[in-house]
Amino acid sequence: LEILVTILNENDNDPQFEQSNLTRVVREDTEVNATIVAREDLSATDADLDIIYYELTDTVQGTDGYFAIKGVNNPEIYLKKALDYDKFQLTTLLLYARDRPVTSPEPTRTATATITIIIEQTDTRAPWFLPCTFLHNDTSVCISSPYFGTVNISKMAVEPLILRPGPLYAIDPDYTINEKIMYSIVGGNTDEVFSVDADTGNITMNKIVTSPDSFLLQVMAAQVNNVRKYSIATVEIKVINESLFPPRFEKGLYNGTVFVGLAPRSFVAQAGDPSTPLMITAVDEDFPDV
Repeated sequence: LEILVTILNENDNDPQFEQSNLTRVVREDTEVNATIVAREDLSATDADLDIIYYELTDTVQGTDGYFAIKGVNNPEIYLKKALDYDKFQLTTLLLYARDRPVTSPEPTRTATATITIIIEQTDTRAPWFLPCTFLHNDTSVCISSPYFGTVNISKMAVEPLILRPGPLYAIDPDYTINEKIMYSIVGGNTDEVFSVDADTGNITMNKIVTSPDSFLLQVMAAQVNNVRKYSIATVEIKVINESLFPPRFEKGLYNGTVFVGLAPRSFVAQAGDPSTPLMITAVDEDFPDV
């Protein structure tokens, strides 16, 4: 008697990843669609010889949508959206390997691999002049205001000019790299009246100014390692007459009169002359005609 016995392959083995924990360092400027983890590093095996179905999820809030797999049967992870170091520097991905499709009613065995992605900041942005304001709450763009200063006509200033809203200063916004910044005047410096210190950004005078015309300097802050990464700030320098005398009040004591019941914002009258508002005046001998 010949008996034919058929052995049925029972689904009694879980899929297996060769590595259940992987770490990858990804540069911020990595191109979209670039491979982050190769297929051979993530492919799972199944002793039951079942087809493996993959699913990738993100466990860190705010980092969803940046990474994806090539297909339900292809676990290769690629970059789906451009990275921004300011938005996040680390995320954790979970890759599931199942021996049945997600929608299958049959019992499913699953394996999980954890992929840690570390974002490495790269030199992607030009210098920022400070102070600056972020554009529409976008921390990747910071808009600076013009700088203002004054010099006295026909007088040589020996110290660096004092500017508003603060000293001329720029930084590398790629702060983990923090490339060195150098400064130069690239426009508006008529007759080479001014110089800027390449290292500090301090503006000094080379010669006196004999004309009342203002200067509108364009100062460039560029990275020493790459002059193509630069920003331009405007510095308006007004030429004024030197102030030799402080202002002074015309009188040392002023007397006024108010009446009970006056409405708020009513005029105070001069003492002894209720029809004339009290006037407090000062003069400056630097401006005798004012």
